[in-house]
Amino acid sequence: PWYMAALAMIGAAISGVTFISVPGSVAADSFSYMQMVLGFTVGQMVVAFVLIPLFYKMKVVSLYEYLDDRFGVGSHRTGAWFFFISKSLGAALRVYVVWLYTQQGGVKSLIWTDTLKTVCLVGSVVLCIVFIVRELGLTFPAALEAVRQSPYSQVFFFDDPRSAHYFWKMFWAGVFTLIAMTGLDQDMMQRNLSCASPRDSQKNIVLTALSQMVVIYLFLMQGVFLYLYICLLYTSDAADE
Repeated sequence: PWYMAALAMIGAAISGVTFISVPGSVAADSFSYMQMVLGFTVGQMVVAFVLIPLFYKMKVVSLYEYLDDRFGVGSHRTGAWFFFISKSLGAALRVYVVWLYTQQGGVKSLIWTDTLKTVCLVGSVVLCIVFIVRELGLTFPAALEAVRQSPYSQVFFFDDPRSAHYFWKMFWAGVFTLIAMTGLDQDMMQRNLSCASPRDSQKNIVLTALSQMVVIYLFLMQGVFLYLYICLLYTSDAADE
């Protein structure tokens, strides 16, 4: 089902590194990463309404079939081999596991496994926020207000075009990064192409885009709460001294 594919896409895009990198970026970059996430959302729409109709019209199972149709079997095989080699070098064990899943239950097994991964990862960040907020002694409304008032929670940066945080730099980087790393990547697109129809695949991508914004915002909130907690510990230690 398309909604299961959407959940699988979220889990496939999150890793243990996300728990470190996104909250850890808040001190230096505030919430500026959300600017790129907005670009991701536009990129998702391009994938949904430009690439998906094309791929379903051609009835491709793999993106490399498109290369075969446009440029011939040599291009198809070259693209497929580059994909295989890159994944083998980066994650040999994962290649074996994916092959095992495919032998046992095809892409359906992969999607259900990624869905379980999504539930575990998103549940983990929610629990992290709950525990940190509890240690800070804040109620839920007070916690949201603390995020709103924090200097770390600034999202938009329009003032300095030379800055790495400038809105249009991050926005367009997000658009093209998403199209390249999702819309043109077999590892991610196999989940979209497993939907029964182009319409279901488009609904999957739209839901993924909206869910991604929420999940990334949760990670950024976690970063604010971590810094508030560190400040609390520092203040307590200073008072003890």
